[in-house]
Amino acid sequence: MVYAIGTNTNGCLGTGDTCDTFDPIPVKELCNKDIKTFSFGKNHVLALTNQGMVYSWGQNDYGQLGNGCYQQSLIPTIVTNSVRNEHITDIACGCYHSLALTNKGKVYSWGGIGIRINVPMKMTTGLIDEYIVSVTCGMAFNMIVTDMGKIYSWGENSEGQLGIGNNSRRKNPCEVAALDGIVIEKVVCGCVHTLALSTTGVLYVWGGNNARQLGIANQHDSVSHPVELNAHEMGRVLDVAASYCNDISVAMGEQNEVFVWGRCLEKLIRVPTYRPLKHLHDAFAFYSSRCVTDQPLVVYGEPTEASLIDCLWNAFNDPTTSDLIIKVQRKPIYVHKAILKIRCRYLRRKFDEDWDKQNLSVIEIEEFSYNVYAGFLQYLYTNEINLLVEDVAELFHIADTYSEDELKGLCMFTVQKGITIGNVISLYKNAVQYTAKEIQEYCLNFAANRITIMLRTPGFTELDGCTYKIFVMKAVEGGAFNK
Repeated sequence: MVYAIGTNTNGCLGTGDTCDTFDPIPVKELCNKDIKTFSFGKNHVLALTNQGMVYSWGQNDYGQLGNGCYQQSLIPTIVTNSVRNEHITDIACGCYHSLALTNKGKVYSWGGIGIRINVPMKMTTGLIDEYIVSVTCGMAFNMIVTDMGKIYSWGENSEGQLGIGNNSRRKNPCEVAALDGIVIEKVVCGCVHTLALSTTGVLYVWGGNNARQLGIANQHDSVSHPVELNAHEMGRVLDVAASYCNDISVAMGEQNEVFVWGRCLEKLIRVPTYRPLKHLHDAFAFYSSRCVTDQPLVVYGEPTEASLIDCLWNAFNDPTTSDLIIKVQRKPIYVHKAILKIRCRYLRRKFDEDWDKQNLSVIEIEEFSYNVYAGFLQYLYTNEINLLVEDVAELFHIADTYSEDELKGLCMFTVQKGITIGNVISLYKNAVQYTAKEIQEYCLNFAANRITIMLRTPGFTELDGCTYKIFVMKAVEGGAFNK
């Protein structure tokens, strides 16, 4: 089910009118369509289904809906022309234009100020034989990443946001040559600036810097070429985020800590600054001058007193209220018998059959690592996984041992969200060690679909012969070398 709420300029809610609403209204044309994700422009919206169909609605002055005309649409309709016959895997919107990526690694674009295009057109110039794996948009420019880790850019370039060493606008995609030899796995765009994350966790920045959104302490002007952002407090960068309609930059450091910089609530934060947030995109809701993000937010209420969830978070590993100690690798974890019994049937049986009869106040667990078992116990309190993705394979093993199917599903979701070219090898090895077959298979498929870039990574070349053969054969089965 899909619901809309809020202001409805140009019919951007897709409810069939332009009336604002304070109550959720079903978007009938999208309900039961298996919607995968959304993307938005200034007042136009795209929706992508899991079957690869794209819907569009809202403002259409520049042809950004891709429906062959320039009239606004108050309800979602399928984007026609050639895109309708393609399987679309990703979508992106700038202020007045749209992009779509196909499962064959090709890109369609439509809309845009200047030369207005009201039907999707396949991008060909400058991208011959390149297989594209991701697309993203700034306000009036675009970035794409290929399976070889190269970046191409085109569009407006007044602040050097294309990263090509000058401020000349480009009609067709051109390679960001300064990053040649550096394998990029993710690019995000702000209004007029760009962040690029390499497979080794190094962050590169360029473009406008009027709001200090590049995070370079001594830099005040815009930068037209990629510059490595050295922020030792972040360590290896795990993820990045930006939004085309503001000048804020966000990154997740190696300790799963969120850092923000740029124009935060009208104050200029010059360098990456730690903020106590749980999720990367929460930064936009809390600190962005325009509270807009292109990813779902985890929404929290603001009760006057601590919520039950907050109390459980605080109760975990709290020696002042604990009535049981679980020692793992001789390190104590302070827990509560009642919570463990309620949340885990396996542990409830252990208490009923053994531990309660012995009246134990300390229980020792030997077969698991301290860090991951503590993560498992914390999950029982919070229903969240707070571990590095590389540790999830062992957590999956614990969940399998204890018959916690819901946790196994959450582990797979965490892997799908956190897997990268840089960590897939170590994640696969851990999955083999802990016999997490579902994670093994996901890693193999992930690598097989990116085999040309995987072949260039140091971790891949260092694999033992048997594992190397497994990865390559999986890629051959998937036809990766037939592109």
